[in-house]
Amino acid sequence: MNIITNEDVGKRLDVYISETEGVTRSAAQKLISTDNVTVNGKFPAKNYRLRLGDEIETELPEPVSDDAIPQNIPLDIVYEDADLLVVNKPRGMVVHPAPGNPDGTLVNALLYHCADSLSGIGGVIRPGIVHRIDKDTSGLLIVAKNDTSHLKLAEQIKEHSFEREYRAIVLGNLRDDSGTVDAPIGRDIRDRKRMAISADGRNARTHYEVLERFSAMGHSYTFVRCILETGRTHQIRVHMKSLGHPLLGDTLYGGGNTKFEHSLGTLLAGQCLTASHIGFVHPTNGEFLRFDCPLPDYFLEVLDKLRKASQ
Repeated sequence: MNIITNEDVGKRLDVYISETEGVTRSAAQKLISTDNVTVNGKFPAKNYRLRLGDEIETELPEPVSDDAIPQNIPLDIVYEDADLLVVNKPRGMVVHPAPGNPDGTLVNALLYHCADSLSGIGGVIRPGIVHRIDKDTSGLLIVAKNDTSHLKLAEQIKEHSFEREYRAIVLGNLRDDSGTVDAPIGRDIRDRKRMAISADGRNARTHYEVLERFSAMGHSYTFVRCILETGRTHQIRVHMKSLGHPLLGDTLYGGGNTKFEHSLGTLLAGQCLTASHIGFVHPTNGEFLRFDCPLPDYFLEVLDKLRKASQ
């Protein structure tokens, strides 16, 4: 932890981080925007001006390889043209290389499939990646093959015109048949692996609708459709937990401990969540495209077991 003294008062936070951590200004800004810097325990803006006595904590991410290698890994490609791909990512596949997952990722598979035809905006570790889904979340995501497509697709996400729907099973019986969670999300300062509702976080909005209700082994469960208006890290997982209904199997946010979950054994590996629908304007021809994918086999089996246990 660094405590600001008179000589640094008034200095921009990104400039200070660049000087103290020995990184470039852009790298310092990225550290701030990815919630790796706190000021007095809160997540600041990159243009924050330092004040006397401010307590600055910086967490430098573990280094990863500066390149990703092509690997011949099968891909479930829902759609592909000269500008983009829509991929149905399986549960358990990491999107891009990171500490602990240097290869075997979606990016490794894309580099093999697309050769040099991926946008460079995400850098060498995340080429073509416009948006991400968690390792244990299955479903649809879009990949850009060139920078122009990447920028236009990212702009739609920023403007909330990019459709993203998920299916999830949560613990408990949701009180309302539909609703909206509008609560900002930031890094949990007590546990860097988690996100949390935070007044200093980034705005986040999730709409939900109940599809089916169950009662199994002394506990209630709800099958829901979630529509993202924003796309924050772990957004659905955090917002559902904030309602008192963590996702089935989500041990990071409070799921995973009921008798029914234990009865599922290896069938349930992580949160029961899948990205079932995306819709967007094609970056070149302007056509609005919509894609849906069926629920994965594991999800269908969990639903089947819930239905049988509820009879």
